[in-house]
Amino acid sequence: MRSVRIGLLVPLSGSAGLWAPSAEACGRLAVSELNHASGILRRPIELLVIDAGETGRSAGCAAREAVDDLAVDGLVGMVPSYARDPIAAATRGRVPFVYTPQFEGLAPDGDVMTTGETADELMAPAIQWLSEFKRARRFFLCGNDYIWPRSSLQIAKRLIARFGGTVTGECYAPVGVHDFDEMLDRIKATRSDVVVPVFLGFDCIAFSRAFCAAGLSRHVLRFSPAFDETIVYGLDSSETENLFVASSYFASLRSRNNGAFLERYYTAFGDNPPPANGYGESCYEGIHALAALIERAASFDARHLKRFYGRTLQGRTARGVEAQPVVGGRHPVYLAELDGYDFAVVASR
Repeated sequence: MRSVRIGLLVPLSGSAGLWAPSAEACGRLAVSELNHASGILRRPIELLVIDAGETGRSAGCAAREAVDDLAVDGLVGMVPSYARDPIAAATRGRVPFVYTPQFEGLAPDGDVMTTGETADELMAPAIQWLSEFKRARRFFLCGNDYIWPRSSLQIAKRLIARFGGTVTGECYAPVGVHDFDEMLDRIKATRSDVVVPVFLGFDCIAFSRAFCAAGLSRHVLRFSPAFDETIVYGLDSSETENLFVASSYFASLRSRNNGAFLERYYTAFGDNPPPANGYGESCYEGIHALAALIERAASFDARHLKRFYGRTLQGRTARGVEAQPVVGGRHPVYLAELDGYDFAVVASR
């Protein structure tokens, strides 16, 4: 009996490459759990970790090769938003494609199943909380120059206006470019209460270091949905002051599901595995969601699986709920303040 081949598409280099180790670890844990049960449709599962590269084009080519040459039965992608549509075009009608990270929330391609939270779901409760409890009124928006930061910050503009605030400026930098001098000068000139940075991976680390080196972190709050444990561990503890993060998953969450997940994670990978984080954990959920989808449809045919897009399926998760929506996040959202390297939840919804 041929094994079920699931391809896990992640960038192994570039700005998003820092998440690859945790993505692979979480993906392998999910496959191990499924195989320990009965696999998918009583067939064992083989996980293929596939390098998506650093561009949309490289991701599309990798997806096409995975289908044509590696004969995968499905793809799970933890890639930047600019790579989502090229992958969908390569897989359309051939194999299912599950897209796992948070995303801007625009209607995805009809052949894409999204499991992550949208920018609105992550930002709305946080901006409201900052407005009410920190009396934040003046917000500066910045990020990488592609669809996820730009669309997310357009949503932030509407939310800031809704809660009585003002956008003092907006600035973008290409992915991989770490010259922030002009951006930081603009932030200083605006005398903003909050900066909302939406940068990808290593770019987020570089911006944070530059922001603190410019002396801004002592007086200006930072709020972002783009930070996670992997990024924070790339900073000095002094560079996390006045930093707030919105996410549906933190490794520090106290819940029965997360406790059980972390126990299995450390049992599988030892005392020093890649840090558990939302981006890696999304791969764990994505593989379980794909398995549940195939089991429900009793088929690997992508055309048949589309009937179940948007249905709630029973997939494993570390986030505190067992029902896994196949399209859209719908997990609880937490706002945490950094205390050194510790995420301390201050609000949830």
